[in-house]
Amino acid sequence: MTPSAWLIIALIVLPLAYFAWSLLSIDRKGIVAIQDNLGSGFTQSGGASLRRPPLLLGVARKLTPGSYEAKLDHWLALAGRPMSMPLPKLMSLKPALALAGAVGGVFLFLLSPGPGMVGLGLFLTIFLYFLPDLLIYNTGIKRQEAIKLEFPNTLDQMLISVEAGLGFESAMERASVQGAGPLAQELMRTLQDIQVGRPRQESYDALAERCAVPDIRSFVLAVIQADKYGIGIANVLRAQAKKARVRRRQSAEERAMKLPVKVLFPLLFCIFPVLFIVLLGPAAIRIIQAFG
Repeated sequence: MTPSAWLIIALIVLPLAYFAWSLLSIDRKGIVAIQDNLGSGFTQSGGASLRRPPLLLGVARKLTPGSYEAKLDHWLALAGRPMSMPLPKLMSLKPALALAGAVGGVFLFLLSPGPGMVGLGLFLTIFLYFLPDLLIYNTGIKRQEAIKLEFPNTLDQMLISVEAGLGFESAMERASVQGAGPLAQELMRTLQDIQVGRPRQESYDALAERCAVPDIRSFVLAVIQADKYGIGIANVLRAQAKKARVRRRQSAEERAMKLPVKVLFPLLFCIFPVLFIVLLGPAAIRIIQAFG
């Protein structure tokens, strides 16, 4: 056999062998004992015992570094922790997709052997492994943009409520109830954290961590300082609302100034060639006919 064939076989066999070794090397007895100790005395409705985590999740957590798992958890927090994709499901889905990509690459290589198919199989494996990360990260970016747009209006609502005589937390609750976007959900979660006994400062810091928006961080810092030194919350809200409106206007002006640069390349490569063909095409045809 040629060296390229051995290399292809190694690229296929070694990942599958490592995956099988990971399955066989898990301490199943230890996992069962831990789950039994944790689930002793607790039952779900209907008397059924707590479900143990699936085997694929244990393999995924064993293969995934802790820092990478923390980064995935942070991205899920920025994306609002969708119910359809919790962290255990995400970690279980990634190796399954990678394995599906590897199997697809093997079938493609069997249909048409060659170095190109090997590269395509590796690309499919890597792409499918990181595809959930891209989707979660994109969802988080869109959600943070929505929070950034909603923040000035929410601050205005809270300011009106505080000036009308409500407390800060009551104004936050009113804004979260009347709102329907991701910022209203984050405010409601912050209020729930305070109601279950979490310190206010930790709850506000958690809000700033879940919302990667500079305006939210500035607002949280101002509220914490006002709570610590006894500053009137209405003045703080008024100053923060004014600053948020100014930043939103500046952001809109910045996007408007970037628009001509973004339109330049589609104009050069898509619109101008068609325009030249329509205008100069008949003249070019007549010149060719005249000199032909």
